[in-house]
Amino acid sequence: MLDISLLRKDLSSVVDALARRGVAFDAERFEALEVQRKSVQVETETLQARRNALSKQIGKLRSQGQDATTLMEETRQIPDQLHKLEQQLQDIQTELHDWLATIPNLPDDSVPVGQDESDNVEVRRWLPGQADEHGNPAPLGFEPLDHVDIGTPLGLDFETARKLSGSRFAMLRGGMARLHRALAQFMLDVQTQEHGYQECYTPYIVNSDTMFGTGQLPKFHDDMFAVTKGGHDDDASAEDDHASNGLYLISTSEITLTGSVKDQIVPAADLPLKLTAHTPCFRSEAGSGGRDVRGMIRQHQFDKVELVQIVHPEESWDALEHMVGHAETILQRLELPYRVVQLCTGDMGFSAAKTYDLEVWLPAQQTWREISSISNCLAFQARRMQARYRPDKGRPDYAHTLNGSGLAVGRALVAVLENGQQEDGSVRIPAALRPYMGGHEYL
Repeated sequence: MLDISLLRKDLSSVVDALARRGVAFDAERFEALEVQRKSVQVETETLQARRNALSKQIGKLRSQGQDATTLMEETRQIPDQLHKLEQQLQDIQTELHDWLATIPNLPDDSVPVGQDESDNVEVRRWLPGQADEHGNPAPLGFEPLDHVDIGTPLGLDFETARKLSGSRFAMLRGGMARLHRALAQFMLDVQTQEHGYQECYTPYIVNSDTMFGTGQLPKFHDDMFAVTKGGHDDDASAEDDHASNGLYLISTSEITLTGSVKDQIVPAADLPLKLTAHTPCFRSEAGSGGRDVRGMIRQHQFDKVELVQIVHPEESWDALEHMVGHAETILQRLELPYRVVQLCTGDMGFSAAKTYDLEVWLPAQQTWREISSISNCLAFQARRMQARYRPDKGRPDYAHTLNGSGLAVGRALVAVLENGQQEDGSVRIPAALRPYMGGHEYL
């Protein structure tokens, strides 16, 4: 959520910043709502002052034995008038809140201006082997297969998944399932043992309030899987039922990890909070436009190891760079060629102020594909969630939140298959994964 005080103090800068994202903010509408709000508040304060003045006059008249009937009648009408004004103010604030809930975060000044992924800026690339004349990984020495053709003989089963669930699902068998599990376990071990993240196990179903907090609702309702609860939970209170009005499968554990500090005031001494979780993620892909139907690149259900940090505002930019490094560590240990790309204003996610994507090389497509996206959201999510920290001195303030993939497990599997493929159809297992694969060097 945007900072309402910034909108009131420097509306033009907000309008300009959103314009860099391609978002036209209706300044006239905001100013009109502000005029209405101020008018109602002034009328309310005037009426409250009149009520106080009447009370004093009535007391004075009574002490003098004089008739105060007229003044008392006026006093009796004031509560109804105040109630109407209160309702008017609430309606104005609700309209403003609901509108601002659909407006994305302001981009940081360092974010390149652009419309789409073609305007993103490469920061660096890392190659474990030789490069070709274009700076991409050198050819494998034979015609590469894509992960579907490589993986199908090894246990990648799309036909059974399609029979069970439909398109955009996969079933893994045998060594393929073990490799998928090994990747997730390896990622968790690195992030918890080397980078200081606390491993969490989180719910896969959350209520709409939680989805709102991280920015999935209301903007991306159509990309979510909504679920219904059968039967009746005898232990659930009426308040719980209300909070759970609208249940959704998580599209990322960013939702639950970041949401864990909702409505909390965290002592400054406890920051940063560094959290990680391995969960399935569920996305309807309503906005994908039919892209990447083949294979595991864009699935309705996929696994991801998520990284989240809740930090002091002064530390969030350093934390962003550290988190990018934490994700890069995984790719380097897996011996996968990748590049780091800074997203332009038009390609960033709704809640992000600045985002880096890590893109892995896929030999069959001869292109780079996103495998991790790491963002600093500043106080945008914290303001929606009312997630604050308590400094040593002064009043509680909003924390900054960051999130990123460390990594998307399915896409990492794709990259391992394609980059590790051998001419005989086997796949070389990266050395870092072999302890998780019973010591096997090839799949």
